Amino acid sequence: MATFSSLGVSKEYIQALKEIGIKTPTEIQEKTISVLLNSKTDFIGLAQTGTGKTAAFGLPILHNIDTNLPEIQALILAPTRELVQQIKKQLFKFTKFGIAKIFVEGIYGGEKIDKQIKALHRTTHIVVATPGRLIDLIERGEINLKNISTLVLDEADEMLNMGFKQDLNRILKYTSGSRHTWLFSATMSNEINRIVKTYIHNNAIKVQVNKNNLVNANITHQYIKTSIKEKPELLIRLLEKRGSERGIIFCRTKLGTQNLANFLKEEGFSVAALEGDMQQRDRDKVMRAFKNGSLQVLISTDVSARGIDVTNLAFIIHHQLPEQLEYYTHRSGRTARAGKRGFSIAFVIPGEVQKIHEIQKELNIKFIEIKA
Repeated sequence: MATFSSLGVSKEYIQALKEIGIKTPTEIQEKTISVLLNSKTDFIGLAQTGTGKTAAFGLPILHNIDTNLPEIQALILAPTRELVQQIKKQLFKFTKFGIAKIFVEGIYGGEKIDKQIKALHRTTHIVVATPGRLIDLIERGEINLKNISTLVLDEADEMLNMGFKQDLNRILKYTSGSRHTWLFSATMSNEINRIVKTYIHNNAIKVQVNKNNLVNANITHQYIKTSIKEKPELLIRLLEKRGSERGIIFCRTKLGTQNLANFLKEEGFSVAALEGDMQQRDRDKVMRAFKNGSLQVLISTDVSARGIDVTNLAFIIHHQLPEQLEYYTHRSGRTARAGKRGFSIAFVIPGEVQKIHEIQKELNIKFIEIKA
Protein backbone atom coordinates (compact mmCIF):
# COMPACT_ATOMS: atom_id res chain seq x y z
CA MET A 1 0.00 0.00 0.00
CA ALA A 2 1.61 3.26 -1.15
CA THR A 3 1.87 6.28 1.11
CA PHE A 4 2.60 9.86 0.07
CA SER A 5 5.99 9.46 1.72
CA SER A 6 6.84 6.34 -0.33
CA LEU A 7 5.80 8.20 -3.50
CA GLY A 8 8.44 10.83 -2.73
CA VAL A 9 6.25 13.66 -1.44
CA SER A 10 8.15 15.86 1.02
CA LYS A 11 7.17 16.24 4.67
CA GLU A 12 5.81 19.79 4.43
CA TYR A 13 3.26 18.71 1.80
CA ILE A 14 2.31 15.53 3.68
CA GLN A 15 1.57 17.70 6.74
CA ALA A 16 -0.67 19.97 4.64
CA LEU A 17 -2.45 16.96 3.08
CA LYS A 18 -3.13 15.53 6.55
CA GLU A 19 -4.61 18.83 7.66
CA ILE A 20 -7.14 18.79 4.82
CA GLY A 21 -8.00 15.14 5.50
CA ILE A 22 -6.03 13.44 2.70
CA LYS A 23 -4.16 10.54 4.29
CA THR A 24 -3.71 7.89 1.60
CA PRO A 25 -3.14 8.36 -2.13
CA THR A 26 -5.95 7.61 -4.59
CA GLU A 27 -5.23 5.33 -7.57
CA ILE A 28 -4.39 8.21 -9.95
CA GLN A 29 -2.12 9.80 -7.31
CA GLU A 30 -0.36 6.49 -6.69
CA LYS A 31 0.27 5.92 -10.40
CA THR A 32 1.19 9.52 -11.21
CA ILE A 33 3.07 11.32 -8.43
CA SER A 34 6.32 9.32 -8.35
CA VAL A 35 6.48 9.26 -12.17
CA LEU A 36 6.13 13.04 -12.43
CA LEU A 37 8.51 13.66 -9.52
CA ASN A 38 11.26 11.45 -10.86
CA SER A 39 11.23 11.77 -14.63
CA LYS A 40 11.22 14.73 -16.94
CA THR A 41 8.55 13.46 -19.29
CA ASP A 42 5.37 14.19 -21.19
CA PHE A 43 2.41 12.47 -19.56
CA ILE A 44 -1.14 11.32 -20.34
CA GLY A 45 -3.47 10.53 -17.45
CA LEU A 46 -6.92 9.06 -18.11
CA ALA A 47 -9.14 9.48 -15.08
CA GLN A 48 -12.63 10.62 -14.16
CA THR A 49 -13.26 13.87 -12.34
CA GLY A 50 -13.30 13.48 -8.57
CA THR A 51 -10.42 10.96 -8.50
CA GLY A 52 -7.85 13.33 -6.97
CA LYS A 53 -6.14 14.61 -10.12
CA THR A 54 -5.28 18.05 -8.68
CA ALA A 55 -2.92 16.54 -6.11
CA ALA A 56 -1.62 14.07 -8.71
CA PHE A 57 -0.23 16.86 -10.89
CA GLY A 58 -0.17 19.67 -8.30
CA LEU A 59 2.28 18.09 -5.85
CA PRO A 60 4.94 17.32 -8.51
CA ILE A 61 4.57 20.87 -9.89
CA LEU A 62 5.08 22.39 -6.42
CA HIS A 63 8.17 20.19 -5.85
CA ASN A 64 9.64 21.41 -9.15
CA ILE A 65 9.27 25.15 -8.52
CA ASP A 66 12.50 27.06 -7.95
CA THR A 67 11.44 29.92 -5.66
CA ASN A 68 14.70 31.78 -6.39
CA LEU A 69 13.48 32.38 -9.94
CA PRO A 70 10.81 35.10 -10.00
CA GLU A 71 9.19 33.80 -13.21
CA ILE A 72 6.26 31.65 -14.31
CA GLN A 73 7.47 28.04 -14.31
CA ALA A 74 4.20 26.11 -14.69
CA LEU A 75 0.92 26.72 -16.50
CA ILE A 76 -2.26 24.76 -15.70
CA LEU A 77 -5.18 25.08 -18.13
CA ALA A 78 -8.70 24.19 -17.01
CA PRO A 79 -12.12 24.52 -18.71
CA THR A 80 -14.00 26.77 -16.28
CA ARG A 81 -13.54 29.65 -13.89
CA GLU A 82 -14.78 27.42 -11.02
CA LEU A 83 -12.20 24.75 -11.72
CA VAL A 84 -9.40 27.35 -12.00
CA GLN A 85 -10.39 28.80 -8.60
CA GLN A 86 -10.60 25.35 -7.09
CA ILE A 87 -7.13 24.26 -8.34
CA LYS A 88 -5.60 27.54 -7.15
CA LYS A 89 -7.19 27.09 -3.72
CA GLN A 90 -5.94 23.51 -3.41
CA LEU A 91 -2.37 24.41 -4.39
CA PHE A 92 -2.46 27.19 -1.81
CA LYS A 93 -3.57 24.71 0.87
CA PHE A 94 -0.79 22.28 -0.11
CA THR A 95 1.85 24.98 0.44
CA LYS A 96 0.75 25.92 3.96
CA PHE A 97 3.83 24.49 5.72
CA GLY A 98 6.39 25.30 3.02
CA ILE A 99 9.41 27.39 4.01
CA ALA A 100 9.83 29.16 0.66
CA LYS A 101 6.75 30.97 -0.66
CA ILE A 102 5.27 29.71 -3.94
CA PHE A 103 3.00 32.24 -5.69
CA VAL A 104 -0.01 31.02 -7.70
CA GLU A 105 -2.29 33.25 -9.81
CA GLY A 106 -5.72 32.40 -11.27
CA ILE A 107 -6.61 33.83 -14.69
CA TYR A 108 -10.21 33.62 -15.97
CA GLY A 109 -12.99 35.60 -17.61
CA GLY A 110 -15.74 37.36 -15.67
CA GLU A 111 -13.25 39.40 -13.62
CA LYS A 112 -11.58 42.69 -14.59
CA ILE A 113 -8.54 41.92 -16.74
CA ASP A 114 -6.62 44.92 -15.31
CA LYS A 115 -6.78 43.40 -11.84
CA GLN A 116 -5.30 40.14 -13.16
CA ILE A 117 -2.57 42.00 -15.11
CA LYS A 118 -1.59 43.82 -11.91
CA ALA A 119 -1.39 40.51 -10.03
CA LEU A 120 0.83 39.01 -12.75
CA HIS A 121 3.29 41.90 -12.40
CA ARG A 122 4.08 40.59 -8.93
CA THR A 123 6.23 37.47 -8.56
CA THR A 124 4.27 34.51 -9.97
CA HIS A 125 5.49 30.91 -10.17
CA ILE A 126 2.35 29.05 -11.27
CA VAL A 127 -0.54 30.28 -13.43
CA VAL A 128 -3.89 28.47 -13.47
CA ALA A 129 -6.00 29.72 -16.38
CA THR A 130 -8.99 29.27 -18.66
CA PRO A 131 -7.87 29.28 -22.32
CA GLY A 132 -9.90 32.31 -23.47
CA ARG A 133 -8.63 34.78 -20.88
CA LEU A 134 -5.07 33.50 -21.24
CA ILE A 135 -5.16 34.24 -25.00
CA ASP A 136 -6.27 37.81 -24.17
CA LEU A 137 -3.26 38.28 -21.91
CA ILE A 138 -0.86 36.73 -24.43
CA GLU A 139 -2.18 39.06 -27.18
CA ARG A 140 -1.73 42.09 -24.92
CA GLY A 141 1.83 41.00 -24.18
CA GLU A 142 1.04 40.97 -20.44
CA ILE A 143 2.17 37.43 -19.65
CA ASN A 144 5.51 35.75 -20.24
CA LEU A 145 5.27 31.98 -20.58
CA LYS A 146 8.57 31.48 -22.38
CA ASN A 147 10.28 29.87 -19.38
CA ILE A 148 7.60 27.41 -18.30
CA SER A 149 8.89 23.91 -17.74
CA THR A 150 5.45 22.29 -17.27
CA LEU A 151 2.11 22.73 -19.03
CA VAL A 152 -0.88 20.84 -17.64
CA LEU A 153 -4.10 20.37 -19.60
CA ASP A 154 -6.68 19.43 -16.96
CA GLU A 155 -10.03 17.98 -18.13
CA ALA A 156 -8.80 18.33 -21.71
CA ASP A 157 -11.93 16.67 -23.11
CA GLU A 158 -14.14 19.24 -21.39
CA MET A 159 -12.05 22.10 -22.81
CA LEU A 160 -12.57 20.72 -26.31
CA ASN A 161 -16.30 20.14 -25.72
CA MET A 162 -16.61 23.77 -24.68
CA GLY A 163 -15.12 25.00 -27.95
CA PHE A 164 -11.59 25.85 -26.81
CA LYS A 165 -9.91 23.83 -29.59
CA GLN A 166 -8.42 26.85 -31.42
CA ASP A 167 -7.35 28.53 -28.19
CA LEU A 168 -5.62 25.35 -27.01
CA ASN A 169 -3.76 24.98 -30.31
CA ARG A 170 -2.56 28.59 -30.07
CA ILE A 171 -1.42 28.23 -26.46
CA LEU A 172 0.36 24.95 -27.18
CA LYS A 173 2.15 26.54 -30.16
CA TYR A 174 2.97 29.70 -28.18
CA THR A 175 4.52 27.78 -25.28
CA SER A 176 6.36 25.19 -27.33
CA GLY A 177 9.99 24.83 -26.40
CA SER A 178 11.59 22.72 -23.73
CA ARG A 179 8.45 22.36 -21.60
CA HIS A 180 6.81 19.04 -20.69
CA THR A 181 3.10 18.59 -21.29
CA TRP A 182 0.87 16.64 -18.90
CA LEU A 183 -2.60 15.92 -20.26
CA PHE A 184 -5.48 14.70 -18.09
CA SER A 185 -8.79 13.63 -19.58
CA ALA A 186 -11.78 11.45 -18.71
CA THR A 187 -12.16 10.22 -22.29
CA MET A 188 -9.80 9.65 -25.20
CA SER A 189 -11.72 11.17 -28.13
CA ASN A 190 -10.40 11.67 -31.68
CA GLU A 191 -9.79 15.35 -30.87
CA ILE A 192 -7.70 14.44 -27.81
CA ASN A 193 -5.75 11.96 -29.93
CA ARG A 194 -5.01 14.75 -32.40
CA ILE A 195 -3.61 16.97 -29.64
CA VAL A 196 -1.54 14.04 -28.32
CA LYS A 197 -0.10 13.30 -31.78
CA THR A 198 0.71 16.96 -32.48
CA TYR A 199 1.96 18.29 -29.15
CA ILE A 200 2.90 15.39 -26.89
CA HIS A 201 6.11 13.42 -27.23
CA ASN A 202 5.58 9.87 -28.45
CA ASN A 203 7.60 8.59 -25.46
CA ALA A 204 4.99 10.06 -23.09
CA ILE A 205 4.11 7.90 -20.10
CA LYS A 206 0.42 6.94 -20.11
CA VAL A 207 -1.57 6.05 -17.01
CA GLN A 208 -5.17 4.89 -16.98
CA VAL A 209 -7.37 4.56 -13.91
CA ASN A 210 -10.41 2.24 -13.78
CA LYS A 211 -9.73 1.15 -17.35
CA ASN A 212 -12.99 -0.75 -17.67
CA ASN A 213 -15.09 1.82 -15.87
CA LEU A 214 -15.50 4.99 -17.85
CA VAL A 215 -17.93 5.92 -15.10
CA ASN A 216 -17.23 5.92 -11.35
CA ALA A 217 -18.08 2.49 -9.90
CA ASN A 218 -19.70 4.04 -6.78
CA ILE A 219 -22.66 5.35 -8.78
CA THR A 220 -25.95 3.44 -8.92
CA HIS A 221 -27.61 4.03 -12.32
CA GLN A 222 -31.41 4.01 -12.42
CA TYR A 223 -34.09 5.00 -14.92
CA ILE A 224 -37.81 5.69 -14.69
CA LYS A 225 -40.22 5.37 -17.62
CA THR A 226 -42.42 8.43 -17.88
CA SER A 227 -43.97 10.88 -20.35
CA ILE A 228 -43.29 14.59 -20.91
CA LYS A 229 -46.65 15.39 -19.27
CA GLU A 230 -45.92 13.28 -16.18
CA LYS A 231 -42.38 14.57 -15.60
CA PRO A 232 -43.28 17.52 -13.27
CA GLU A 233 -45.27 15.34 -10.84
CA LEU A 234 -42.66 12.61 -10.99
CA LEU A 235 -39.90 15.09 -10.15
CA ILE A 236 -41.83 16.43 -7.13
CA ARG A 237 -42.36 12.88 -5.80
CA LEU A 238 -38.70 12.03 -6.33
CA LEU A 239 -37.38 15.16 -4.58
CA GLU A 240 -39.78 14.69 -1.65
CA LYS A 241 -38.60 11.12 -1.29
CA ARG A 242 -34.95 12.22 -1.16
CA GLY A 243 -35.68 14.58 1.77
CA SER A 244 -32.76 16.85 2.63
CA GLU A 245 -30.30 15.22 0.21
CA ARG A 246 -28.52 17.49 -2.27
CA GLY A 247 -28.16 17.04 -6.00
CA ILE A 248 -28.18 18.44 -9.54
CA ILE A 249 -30.98 18.17 -12.11
CA PHE A 250 -29.80 18.35 -15.73
CA CYS A 251 -31.78 19.86 -18.60
CA ARG A 252 -30.76 20.16 -22.25
CA THR A 253 -31.66 23.83 -22.79
CA LYS A 254 -31.21 27.16 -21.01
CA LEU A 255 -34.95 27.87 -21.25
CA GLY A 256 -35.84 24.43 -19.89
CA THR A 257 -33.47 25.03 -16.96
CA GLN A 258 -35.10 28.37 -16.08
CA ASN A 259 -38.65 27.04 -16.46
CA LEU A 260 -37.98 24.01 -14.28
CA ALA A 261 -36.30 26.16 -11.60
CA ASN A 262 -39.31 28.51 -11.51
CA PHE A 263 -41.75 25.58 -11.32
CA LEU A 264 -39.89 23.89 -8.43
CA LYS A 265 -39.47 27.18 -6.55
CA GLU A 266 -43.25 27.67 -6.66
CA GLU A 267 -43.63 24.15 -5.28
CA GLY A 268 -41.50 25.22 -2.30
CA PHE A 269 -38.21 23.51 -3.14
CA SER A 270 -34.80 25.08 -2.45
CA VAL A 271 -33.55 25.28 -6.05
CA ALA A 272 -31.76 27.65 -8.43
CA ALA A 273 -30.84 27.57 -12.11
CA LEU A 274 -27.35 27.68 -13.57
CA GLU A 275 -27.18 28.42 -17.30
CA GLY A 276 -25.04 30.15 -19.91
CA ASP A 277 -26.91 33.44 -20.23
CA MET A 278 -26.48 34.33 -16.56
CA GLN A 279 -24.21 37.18 -15.49
CA GLN A 280 -21.00 35.93 -13.87
CA ARG A 281 -21.88 37.52 -10.50
CA ASP A 282 -25.31 35.78 -10.47
CA ARG A 283 -23.62 32.52 -11.36
CA ASP A 284 -21.09 33.01 -8.53
CA LYS A 285 -23.91 33.77 -6.09
CA VAL A 286 -25.75 30.55 -7.01
CA MET A 287 -22.55 28.50 -6.74
CA ARG A 288 -21.70 29.97 -3.33
CA ALA A 289 -25.18 29.13 -2.02
CA PHE A 290 -24.95 25.60 -3.44
CA LYS A 291 -21.47 24.99 -2.01
CA ASN A 292 -22.31 26.24 1.47
CA GLY A 293 -25.49 24.13 1.57
CA SER A 294 -28.03 26.95 1.76
CA LEU A 295 -29.27 25.83 -1.66
CA GLN A 296 -30.32 22.20 -1.90
CA VAL A 297 -30.74 21.47 -5.61
CA LEU A 298 -29.08 22.98 -8.67
CA ILE A 299 -30.78 22.88 -12.08
CA SER A 300 -28.22 23.14 -14.83
CA THR A 301 -27.36 22.77 -18.49
CA ASP A 302 -24.45 20.49 -19.42
CA VAL A 303 -22.01 23.29 -20.20
CA SER A 304 -22.82 25.31 -17.07
CA ALA A 305 -22.07 22.38 -14.76
CA ARG A 306 -18.55 21.90 -16.14
CA GLY A 307 -15.87 21.86 -13.49
CA ILE A 308 -18.33 21.94 -10.57
CA ASP A 309 -16.86 19.99 -7.68
CA VAL A 310 -19.23 19.93 -4.72
CA THR A 311 -18.83 17.16 -2.18
CA ASN A 312 -21.71 15.18 -0.70
CA LEU A 313 -24.04 15.32 -3.68
CA ALA A 314 -26.32 12.32 -3.24
CA PHE A 315 -27.98 12.29 -6.64
CA ILE A 316 -28.05 13.47 -10.24
CA ILE A 317 -31.36 13.57 -12.12
CA HIS A 318 -31.40 13.59 -15.93
CA HIS A 319 -34.64 15.48 -16.62
CA GLN A 320 -33.80 14.80 -20.25
CA LEU A 321 -31.20 12.31 -21.43
CA PRO A 322 -28.12 14.08 -22.78
CA GLU A 323 -27.61 14.32 -26.53
CA GLN A 324 -24.04 13.10 -26.35
CA LEU A 325 -22.84 10.00 -24.61
CA GLU A 326 -19.88 11.66 -22.88
CA TYR A 327 -22.26 14.16 -21.28
CA TYR A 328 -23.75 11.24 -19.37
CA THR A 329 -20.29 10.53 -17.95
CA HIS A 330 -19.75 14.18 -17.01
CA ARG A 331 -23.23 14.57 -15.50
CA SER A 332 -23.21 11.41 -13.40
CA GLY A 333 -19.62 12.11 -12.33
CA ARG A 334 -20.83 15.04 -10.21
CA THR A 335 -22.06 12.57 -7.59
CA ALA A 336 -20.15 9.82 -5.72
CA ARG A 337 -16.99 11.92 -5.45
CA ALA A 338 -14.09 11.27 -3.09
CA GLY A 339 -15.09 7.65 -2.46
CA LYS A 340 -18.73 8.32 -1.55
CA ARG A 341 -21.77 6.62 -3.12
CA GLY A 342 -24.38 8.32 -5.28
CA PHE A 343 -27.38 7.86 -7.59
CA SER A 344 -27.80 8.83 -11.24
CA ILE A 345 -31.51 8.77 -12.17
CA ALA A 346 -32.69 9.21 -15.77
CA PHE A 347 -36.23 10.15 -16.87
CA VAL A 348 -36.97 8.12 -19.99
CA ILE A 349 -39.89 8.89 -22.30
CA PRO A 350 -41.30 6.35 -24.82
CA GLY A 351 -38.79 5.81 -27.60
CA GLU A 352 -35.75 6.52 -25.39
CA VAL A 353 -35.36 3.08 -23.82
CA GLN A 354 -33.06 2.13 -26.71
CA LYS A 355 -30.78 4.99 -25.70
CA ILE A 356 -30.47 3.51 -22.18
CA HIS A 357 -29.29 0.23 -23.75
CA GLU A 358 -26.74 2.13 -25.84
CA ILE A 359 -25.37 3.99 -22.79
CA GLN A 360 -25.15 0.69 -20.85
CA LYS A 361 -23.22 -1.02 -23.61
CA GLU A 362 -20.92 1.87 -24.44
CA LEU A 363 -20.02 2.84 -20.85
CA ASN A 364 -20.04 -0.68 -19.44
CA ILE A 365 -22.59 0.15 -16.72
CA LYS A 366 -25.86 -1.43 -15.56
CA PHE A 367 -29.14 0.46 -15.30
CA ILE A 368 -31.92 -0.59 -12.94
CA GLU A 369 -35.50 0.36 -13.79
CA ILE A 370 -37.34 1.85 -10.81
CA LYS A 371 -40.80 3.24 -10.11
CA ALA A 372 -41.12 6.57 -8.31
